[in-house]
Amino acid sequence: MTAPDIVCMSRMAGKPYRPTASSPPGESCMYDFSDQVVMITGAAGTLGKTVAHSFLRTKAHTVLVDRAPDRLERIFPEQKGSPSHLLAVGIDLTDAEDVDGMVAQALERFGRIDVLLNIAGAFRAGQPLHETEISTWDLMINVNARSVFLTARAVAPTMIAQGKGKILNIAARPGLKAGRGNAAYAAAKSAVLRLTESLASELKGEGINVNALIPGTIDTPENRESMPDADHSRWVDPEDLAELVLFLSSERANPIHGAAIPAYGLT
Repeated sequence: MTAPDIVCMSRMAGKPYRPTASSPPGESCMYDFSDQVVMITGAAGTLGKTVAHSFLRTKAHTVLVDRAPDRLERIFPEQKGSPSHLLAVGIDLTDAEDVDGMVAQALERFGRIDVLLNIAGAFRAGQPLHETEISTWDLMINVNARSVFLTARAVAPTMIAQGKGKILNIAARPGLKAGRGNAAYAAAKSAVLRLTESLASELKGEGINVNALIPGTIDTPENRESMPDADHSRWVDPEDLAELVLFLSSERANPIHGAAIPAYGLT
């Protein structure tokens, strides 16, 4: 059994309790993912590591995934070698054997996967379609969409056997409406949204929620460097996105299936 994923502290009694619809407003609540296993792809990126740190604070077991052989060990030194966490390094999320092996390793360690967060992605844009390199097209489709297909395909049977689970995919606004110079990226993120809708329809009867989060421009060092004259106060804070991810991974999101949730900030 997994622990309740929302715990509140009553100011009146000074004791923790499980919130219900009749719980008093304004109580201090935090997420508790004790004994739950959360797999996070792209865990070394700005959003990925912010989300990972948020789940670590909830006492979750984590499977942190990155393609580089050493980035995760630098970012999460306390999790290296911990029996409660798995640093899955050197994983090519576009390779079926790599993905299947990673999931098998996680199941051997923990016996279950409760949450899959597909945060890994890549962005290339600026060229009109007729000038776009085939390598750019392949990169956008593979890293953004094929990775979601392969990870969900590998994890879904375990969640079905458990009778519960949460899958959250990161999409993007061009996946809803493409513009000039972003055909490959828009097509890939549109595929993420269609995969989300199909998975949600297939898995909601199995107790599994599948949804997508659509961030606006995320306030990252890379984005600030590339857009120094922008109004950064209008962008989305990674911590705010992490809070949404926690919610969508929790039991409070049980009624939500196949949603594409915008989180655009003021942009």
